[in-house]
Amino acid sequence: MLTVPVRTSVLVFLFWSVMQPAADSSEDQQHVPPASEPGPQVSGLTEREQQILAFEARWWKHAGSKEQAVRDTFGLSSTRYYQLLNALLDNPAALEHDPVLVGRLRRLRSTRARTRRR
Repeated sequence: MLTVPVRTSVLVFLFWSVMQPAADSSEDQQHVPPASEPGPQVSGLTEREQQILAFEARWWKHAGSKEQAVRDTFGLSSTRYYQLLNALLDNPAALEHDPVLVGRLRRLRSTRARTRRR
C-alpha cells in the first residue's frame, strides 16, 4: 500500500484552526498548559510563522488570488507578507520545522535574484 506523508506544517495549521479554548474552564486549568500543545516551544516558531509556512505550502495558480488571500487571511499587504516570509526563510527554526518547503522557497528566491542580476 502506498502512503503519502502529510507535511507537519499543514497538520499544525489544521490543529490550530480547529482547536477552540474551553468556554467554562476553571482558574486551576488556565494556569496549566496542555502537555501536547504544539507551539513556539516545540519548533522555535510563533503560531503566526507556522501559519505563514502552512499558507505558503499551498500551490497558487494565479498571483492575484494569492494576494487577495494574504489580505484576507493575515490582514497584511502583499509587500509586508513577503518581507515576513523572506525573514522566515532565513530562520533556522523554519528550516527545522519544514525543510522541504523552506528549501524549495529558498531555491525559488535565489533563482529570481539571479534572474534580476542579469
